Order: sequence, then structure tokens, then C-alpha cells
Amino acid sequence: MFGESARGLARLTDRPDFALVGILRIPVGQASPWQALVRRLAMAVLLLAIATGVVYFGRDGYHDNAREHMSLLDAAYYATVSLSTTGYGDITPVTPGARLINILVVTPLRILFLIVLVGTTLAVLTERSRQAFKIQRWRHSVRNHTVVVGYGTKGRTAVDAMLGDGVQPADIVVVDTDPVVLEAAANAGLVTVHGSATRSDVLRLAGVAHAAAIVVAPNRDDTAVLVTLTAREINPKARISAAVREAENTHLLRQSGADSVVVSSETAGRLLGIATTTPSVVDMIEDLLTPEAGFAISEREVEPEEVGGSPRHLRDIVLGVVRGGTLIRVGDPETDALEKADKLLYLRRVQG
Repeated sequence: MFGESARGLARLTDRPDFALVGILRIPVGQASPWQALVRRLAMAVLLLAIATGVVYFGRDGYHDNAREHMSLLDAAYYATVSLSTTGYGDITPVTPGARLINILVVTPLRILFLIVLVGTTLAVLTERSRQAFKIQRWRHSVRNHTVVVGYGTKGRTAVDAMLGDGVQPADIVVVDTDPVVLEAAANAGLVTVHGSATRSDVLRLAGVAHAAAIVVAPNRDDTAVLVTLTAREINPKARISAAVREAENTHLLRQSGADSVVVSSETAGRLLGIATTTPSVVDMIEDLLTPEAGFAISEREVEPEEVGGSPRHLRDIVLGVVRGGTLIRVGDPETDALEKADKLLYLRRVQG
């Protein structure tokens, strides 16, 4: 039983794009119902005008029982009853006034009736087709994005932090099994994938193979370990950040391939302990972790004129130097002379 299920899920990435509608969701711009109605009416008028022109320019091939030659009004009338599938037989308007009334009053009412009657079905079919097209285009173009596994409190906060740092919503993909949280993510403009991130095909569908970063934030530590291991197997170069509840599981995530591990329970506990004696320190830490206003910790390249100098003499307040992927704190003798390939962690003032 399990083997059959696993084989079926393994073929997820081989499905055609239209079969992924409902599993992979690409955000679309929201328009008001009135705008959609106006667009549909405009399209109907355009089609009517084209049909009228075709009939009028080929009027010598038509016969009108009321007169020998067809006028432009006759052509418009014929196009109207043809496009609306009316097909008059026993009752036929013959005067120009009657035909004009049929064009300006009867037909718009008939079109509005058809819109109300089948509008919902057409909208659903159109949305599915549009989603299938967007999925096809997205799967061929997605590169260097961020995949967030789990859109609970941790995952949602991580996304908020990335958006605050200037990351575009379209560059974030959320993977979760809860349709409710995926709906919230889609409303925020994020790409969503419905499925378990412990499955390699679900991660591949989210574009993990081409992702620049992966955030692993499920509710269970064992799930975090399995997701990290699977993601690292798919993409050996991506930056993987993972969260765990218990510190004793940190080494498992490191061994599974996580570059950064955040222990949520211990971090919250430390902040609670500090708040009992120096609550202002907690406020400052919250300020540093909130990119929307106040201060934020940022990273930048060393400028050419700063090479060879000390980070303590720069205009920015430098907290550390990243050299060869290793963080060196300011004050260490190794940071007294900055190198060209170094990166600086510094305090940046954010305009609220």
C-alpha cells in the first residue's frame, strides 16, 4: 500500500501542467466583479463589431426578404441574431426602428442573461486555464527563489521578515498541507504548493532544485530533519535555515545539511529570562529583528577603500566580519585588516 502511494506521488512532477491546478497555485491580480463584467461586455461588443463588418463587406452574398440590398444596420442585425443564436423565424422585424430596438435593447438584455446564467462556469474554466498557463510559465522560469516549508507562526514570521527586507512575494514559495494557511499565503501574493514537504516530488514541484534558500519551519522536529535531508539531497548548494523546538535535535539538522539552526524554545526562553531583569534589551533585540522600522542587522560587501582597514573605524557600526563563510566577531585580531572578499554585518537604520 505504502509503495503504491509513494510511486504515485513520485510521478507528481511528471504530470501535465493542467493537472497541477489546485496543487500548485500561482498568485494572480485581483479585479473587482464590475471590472470583470465590463471586460466581458466590451469583448462581446468587439466580436459583434467584427461580425457586422464581415457581413457588411460580404453583403452581396446575403438576401434580405424586406429589401433588395442590405444596409449596415441590416448587417448589424444579422450579426446580432447570429451571435446570440436567436434565429428568428415566424416573427421577423422588418422596419429599421424595430431592428434598431432589437440591437440596442433586446440583445444586451439577452447577453446579460447569458452572463448571469453561465458566467460562473465560464469564470471557473477561464481561471483553470489561466492557472495552467501560469504554472507552465512559472515552472520554466523559476530560479533563485526561496522555499518556505510550513506556514505556521514561524514560517509566516519568516516570510514577513523577508518581505520587510525587500524580497518580492513572487520569489517566495510556500509548501504546506493545510489548505487554510495556503489560502492565506496565496492572498499575500505567494506561490503555494499543497503537499507534504517530506516527499521529494513535492519539493521538486516547489522548485527546490533551483532555489537559492530554503526555510524549514514545520511543527515537528522529526519532520524538520527529514525535510532538510531531502532538500539537501535535491539541492546541495542552497542555503538551508531550519527551526527546531529542542536543542538536542540541533546536531541532527546539522548532519542533515542545515546551514543555520534556530532553537525556538531556547531562544524564547532566553528572551523571557532577560526580560525579567533588563526588558529594554529585549525591546532592542525585537527592534533589530524587525526590518520595517528602527534598526536592522544587514550584510554588505567590503568597499575597495575599506580594504586593509579596521571595521571599528568605519562609519557603520560593524558587529562582525564574514570571511570564507565563517563569522568573526569585531575585536578579534583577525578582523583588524579587512580583506576584499569579506562581508560586513552592520547596524542599518530603517526608515519607518
